[in-house]
Amino acid sequence: MCGFVGFVDKLENKKDVVKAMADIIKHRGPDSDGYFCDDNVALGFRRLSIIDLNNGTQPIYNEDNTRVIVFNGEIYNYQELRQDLVQKGHTFKTETDTEVLLHGYEEYKEEILPKLRGMFAFVIYDTNSKELFAARDFYGIKPFYYYLNDDEFLFSSEIKSFLAHPNFKKELNKEMLEYYLTYQYSVSEDTFFKWVYKLRPGHFLKYKDNKLEIKKYYELSFDADDTKTMEEWEKGIREKLDDSIKAHKISDVEVGSFLSSGVDSSLIATLSDVDKTFTVGFENKNYSEIDYAKDLSEKIETQNISKVITKEEYFDSISDIMYYMDEPLADPSCIALYFVAKIASQNVKVALSGEGSDEIFGGYNIYSEPYTWSWYYKVPFPIRKLIGNFASLFKHKRGINFLIRRGQKLEDRYVGNAFIFNNKEVKKILAYKPYHNGYQQLTKPYYDKVKDKDDVTKMQYIDFNFWLIGDILLKADKMSMANSLEVRVPYLDRIVIDYARRLPTKYKVDKTTTKKCFRRVAGEVLDDKVSNKKKLGFPVPIRNWIKDDDIYDKIKTRFLNASEFFNTSEIVKLLDDHRKGEYDNSRKIWTIYIFLVWYDRYFATNE
Repeated sequence: MCGFVGFVDKLENKKDVVKAMADIIKHRGPDSDGYFCDDNVALGFRRLSIIDLNNGTQPIYNEDNTRVIVFNGEIYNYQELRQDLVQKGHTFKTETDTEVLLHGYEEYKEEILPKLRGMFAFVIYDTNSKELFAARDFYGIKPFYYYLNDDEFLFSSEIKSFLAHPNFKKELNKEMLEYYLTYQYSVSEDTFFKWVYKLRPGHFLKYKDNKLEIKKYYELSFDADDTKTMEEWEKGIREKLDDSIKAHKISDVEVGSFLSSGVDSSLIATLSDVDKTFTVGFENKNYSEIDYAKDLSEKIETQNISKVITKEEYFDSISDIMYYMDEPLADPSCIALYFVAKIASQNVKVALSGEGSDEIFGGYNIYSEPYTWSWYYKVPFPIRKLIGNFASLFKHKRGINFLIRRGQKLEDRYVGNAFIFNNKEVKKILAYKPYHNGYQQLTKPYYDKVKDKDDVTKMQYIDFNFWLIGDILLKADKMSMANSLEVRVPYLDRIVIDYARRLPTKYKVDKTTTKKCFRRVAGEVLDDKVSNKKKLGFPVPIRNWIKDDDIYDKIKTRFLNASEFFNTSEIVKLLDDHRKGEYDNSRKIWTIYIFLVWYDRYFATNE
């Protein structure tokens, strides 16, 4: 796990600039650095040593030094690929997966990408043709950003490194705010920085002669296979998970595991046979998973290392965490993840984590709604829509919210596992007219691709392409790398996904259970109270803290000085109504506040 930077430019002091860029992301790789420069390109690299500790420093070159690579990630099948490449005449100087990528590209060009098993973002530069080739992994586990403005082309593992380039123009992309207010994260290929973009998962790019070409090489599809029994699916999933966990433990350093009270991390910790697990919680026992984690760790004979996060620690860390995130992310668990990564990094260099299970096996509670409330769906949609419109006139609460949601088509109301402000609310709180015609224009192309699928599959597809990429995996990478820790996600292994994407919906959810088949697999090694535990997410006591005088005053002061972006009277009303207990506005308040903290860090300071 590492970080890279680079640019195409005619600067004379390329080495100084690229080194300054790499130094900004030193947290991604504190063990060593390396650089390549010619008259056209500069590449920089920061290394966190995991494989071939003595010889893996990048950049790495091919046999005649005509191609050079910088790479962030892990290729779990690199040993098999290496054997194939040796048979084809390639010679190797190291035992790294990085060099396998380089020779693999020499042999197969972009066709090497479907052969890979792992998480990756990398850049290969051809010194003869002057062409850059870059790619990002299938599911978006590793980040890749690029800046394209006139003839300036920069790229990096993190946006903040661009700040060290003399020709980078730091300017807020205000258009992203309205989408963020709905999704709670930066969505789409655009970012909050003008002219900075994300390379989408499953895509590669080529850059030459000031021309950028981007192509997709991978597309996830859910194609149910109804020929297998539940028992056959259970056996197959267990085999794939065992294989994946074995591959994800390949390392020349110690591997640990994150552990919450959920079934996903519990199963990984149990099957992986690690020596250490890591957990965080809060002083309020209703928001703490430490006791559970210690109990399970004792049963599986591993050491659990935990930390209680205080309210003061939590709030004091927010500005730094938003700096590490590059863009605002209003998921309260992001801060908690930072602290669990911090205690893990003090003990190991690699940790396993449970991201991706819910999206592929059907784990979110909302996936059961088409079955739980199937009777209401029998009411003709025009009538449900009329009832929903009428219900929206009343105070929003349980029951009323049900009628409002059921009065909308799935395609109009479901944008992923998080939904904060609707279009009407966005217009109400913004101090200016929105730039776009609603959040649905982002999800519509994705819904069009699965219009023949059932509602559960549609929601999975949206979550996989939005929530998982923009929230879950991004915070896993940024919070772990902020602490120089590599996090690996066994559920998002190609062999697991390629198998589980064919699991029929009837084996995923029903009116009472999510992740049906997966829970049965987990039940073979975990107690029923764990394998059948309802999905909670990462509990954080934000809704309570916001009502405390010190936090209320902190947030209100910032809200009152936010007139550049928001109608201050409206957002203060959200805060006051929450404090009085009239509404639970905690998610809305948090989303606004996090944006303002992020903005202050990047645009109101000299960062």
